[in-house]
Amino acid sequence: MSATPILEVSGLKKHYSSRAGLFGDKTTVKAVDGVSFSVMPQESFAVVGESGCGKTTLGKLVLALEKPTEGRVLFDGADTAAMSGADLKRMRSQMQVIFQDPYSSLNPRMTVEDIICEPWIIHGMHQEPAVRAAKLAKLLDDCGIAKSFLNRHPHEFSGGQRQRVGIARALALDPRLVVADEPVSALDVSIQAQILNLLKDLQKERKLAYLFISHDFSVVRHLCTRIAVMYLGRVVETADSETLFNDPQHPYTEALLSAVPVPDPSIEKRRKRILLTGDVPSPLKPPSGCRFHPRCRYLKDACRTDDPALAESRPGHFAACPVLPFKDKRSDAALVALSNDARK
Repeated sequence: MSATPILEVSGLKKHYSSRAGLFGDKTTVKAVDGVSFSVMPQESFAVVGESGCGKTTLGKLVLALEKPTEGRVLFDGADTAAMSGADLKRMRSQMQVIFQDPYSSLNPRMTVEDIICEPWIIHGMHQEPAVRAAKLAKLLDDCGIAKSFLNRHPHEFSGGQRQRVGIARALALDPRLVVADEPVSALDVSIQAQILNLLKDLQKERKLAYLFISHDFSVVRHLCTRIAVMYLGRVVETADSETLFNDPQHPYTEALLSAVPVPDPSIEKRRKRILLTGDVPSPLKPPSGCRFHPRCRYLKDACRTDDPALAESRPGHFAACPVLPFKDKRSDAALVALSNDARK
């Protein structure tokens, strides 16, 4: 694996202007507010958080579907916001996306063959019929799609089959980075496992890097090697998967992990869930100081005023908490049980 990141996100912000109130006062929604991370070649990097925390907006910024208000997205060292025309088209052939809804993301009027071959037509690739047929057959085999499906339309398939078609389309151009935006959240649990195993196999075979966007820790635990936790537009913690699951360093991460189901009923019965008080604050008016402080059970006076930056608590483990290490004050066994289960 190369020591140079394939994707570098630095100080990324996306603010939207909005009008609210009786007189339409102008306000600013800080959807993404100073996010930084990097993804290495062939790595699976997850961004996790509640709905509305800015995950999907972040994905759009990475894919150059939105222009950042501030900050940079570097793909192979090149600033995607500065690209246009042929340069942007070449970049997008190497950075593809798998969408959340496998039905609305596929053209209902096109057959499976047309959907998968469309990227080749747009980029002028594999024009010879024999070459295209061979490439198509390999792609179908890799994604577990039967050849008899080629002349069918998306409405004739189940959700899992449609998502396989979406994955095949994303891989048609042999990308190096795939942004997967909640790719299994619309599927049944049994189908989720099949799709996750497929993504894992495809990564190994095709040497892919994943930016995996999800709200489900149990999903990213299966696939991803590093995780960033987002809250209200910011990353509050990032670490490798094993470290994050075994020893979270931010109260928000701890609360999210306590809600992850454990398959062993005896362990699940002994666990204590951490119930967060209140609702997620509005991004129109985020709290002062630490944005998580209105819901934090380790609240200190400093939390109301200090706006913590990510700090390295141990090599490779960063958290934004002004009262670290809070973990020594925990009395419940929620994470202990989860940690023991992870080691089995």
